[in-house]
Amino acid sequence: MIHREAHFRGGNTVRDIVIGMSDGLTVPFALAAGVSGAVAQSRIVLTAGLAEVVAGAIAMGLGGYLASRGDAEHYASELARERREVEEYGENEAREVEELFAAYGVTAAEVAPIVGAFRRNHEAWVDFMMRFELGLERPEPGRAFRSAAAIGGSYVVGGFFPLVPYMIFENVRQALLVSAVVTLGALFTFGWLKARVTGAPSVRGAIQTTIVGALAAGAAFGLAHLFA
Repeated sequence: MIHREAHFRGGNTVRDIVIGMSDGLTVPFALAAGVSGAVAQSRIVLTAGLAEVVAGAIAMGLGGYLASRGDAEHYASELARERREVEEYGENEAREVEELFAAYGVTAAEVAPIVGAFRRNHEAWVDFMMRFELGLERPEPGRAFRSAAAIGGSYVVGGFFPLVPYMIFENVRQALLVSAVVTLGALFTFGWLKARVTGAPSVRGAIQTTIVGALAAGAAFGLAHLFA
């Protein structure tokens, strides 16, 4: 019977969704709470909140795009350099392979067949050095656009929760109270799901995410109320 190992393989897309959703729930909630401490009309809070969600989604999506493009460009640069080193300084690269394996207690004699195989297959050698010497993984094609869409889209979805009560209730205090309940519930649920996906303790992840959102909103509300 084959043993199937259960490892988390959600990868970069899950990370992007987590980043976007976390900020989407927290930042608009904090802004809405802060503005609620200074104004008396839900419409003003809603307008400010929607503007922030649009601006935040664009900014974070663009940030994700640029970060992914930067990773891809860095990988391409290092790949070209590693190929040149394998072609021109093969002996040095062979010693580096031996040093990498020596860290795991593998002797030079035991590594010799591996080095021999690498000498016959330079692409495999380069790929090995990229992964295990430099710690770089080959970027996924189209990664930059997917990252931008995942972060920006999840930010919009997250920002929807704290603002809906301001669409329903005219009274700012009432809208703020409902927004707090809805958003903190969403934060708790999101934190729980994130922890489940990544294999972390579910309850602890849910509580940590909720506390961060509550502290951000509380600080924004207190400062706005103080200077209003």
